[in-house]
Amino acid sequence: MAAQLRFIHAADLHIGAPFRGLRELSPAWAERLVEAIPQAYDRLVDAALEHQVDFVVFAGDIFDNARASYGDYLRFFRGLERLSEAGVASYLCTGNHDPLASWQQSFFALPEGAYMFSADHADFVLHERDGQPLCVLGGRGYPHKVWAYDQDIAEGITRAAADEALGPAAQAAPFGVGVLHTGLHFDANKAPVEVAELLRAGFDYWALGHIHLRYADSDANPRVAFSGCIQGRDINETGPRGVSLVTLTEGQANAVDFIPTASVTWQQLSVDVTDCGTLAAVSEKVMREQFSANGKAHCEEMISRVTLRGATALHDALGQPGVLDDLRASLNDAYADFFVDALVDRTVPPLDKPALKAEGLFPAVLMSVADAQRQAIADQETVLQDAFMQAKLVPPSFAPGAVDGLLDQAEDLVLDLLVREA
Repeated sequence: MAAQLRFIHAADLHIGAPFRGLRELSPAWAERLVEAIPQAYDRLVDAALEHQVDFVVFAGDIFDNARASYGDYLRFFRGLERLSEAGVASYLCTGNHDPLASWQQSFFALPEGAYMFSADHADFVLHERDGQPLCVLGGRGYPHKVWAYDQDIAEGITRAAADEALGPAAQAAPFGVGVLHTGLHFDANKAPVEVAELLRAGFDYWALGHIHLRYADSDANPRVAFSGCIQGRDINETGPRGVSLVTLTEGQANAVDFIPTASVTWQQLSVDVTDCGTLAAVSEKVMREQFSANGKAHCEEMISRVTLRGATALHDALGQPGVLDDLRASLNDAYADFFVDALVDRTVPPLDKPALKAEGLFPAVLMSVADAQRQAIADQETVLQDAFMQAKLVPPSFAPGAVDGLLDQAEDLVLDLLVREA
């Protein structure tokens, strides 16, 4: 039977990180966010126990500050102790927010089954199951807040080096996992490493931290990956946040599943209100868009920044003093689990085509050309067919009226650009 290993890859917990910008808008939501990151961490530990993983990897930036508070340390170490009591090991490396120098002055010692990678050299550890070697882990953390630009954080972290350092037992382990806090090729200032270098190292999977978005070098067989942060902290960290459940099986491609951990998600919503005839209709459409986004976010509570767009007769009304504030307040009163932190008006007034024609300027000429094209639909179908073929795309069969509709859309688009720019 093929050997199998299952573990959780987590990173960028940022326990103790502040949430800014909401206290004046809503003290209640500001207080809610204070507990969001610790709750996300608790969900991480719960997931590890529920899935009965072999171990959990924490790939740096566990704390947001090099001088974390006693309460933050206590919360984190209680989670490690829960894992340890259940027989789940923990492997940690430090990041630029919580370098090893700060951990050496911490309040607690790591519990049994938890291991911190060194920060001054390539470090290796052997994980066993029932007394049998299962996985070699190699890693290195940040010694200080800044990584020297002329040093390679991944240097020497290879399966061959691990086998040599740990001896015959390591050589018998079927799996190898690397652990780093690195900017990879996304951030040249934070210990960058080339993907190709990691792939040559001989490990089955690299659990990386620092980049707050989920990333994998391959969908079919991910070997170099970021799990992203466990809880979005502001409007720039939108969408689902969580950890990766990694399954390695001898002779098979790696499998990585997403486990959501965020207790509050952030969303940036763009809502087209062209078809809304009243402010009440605008409110209803925004609420529908909120529910739609929330349904994809794996989380009940959500903070949104909403931008209203489209050509609408409500443009002038939306620009009146206090209207957007009242609309935002009504949205926030409508559903307690959603909060709109900002409502932005980017609508435009609808085009007055008769007035544009009467002016006799370039927009009038454009509309005359469009009218002429509508008189020769067959010619326009030929033009479209040729355009598809030149783009090496299969030309569609245009249904009656389809080209007419495309001409209307093209006319509106160009007129909108002309008028808005003017």
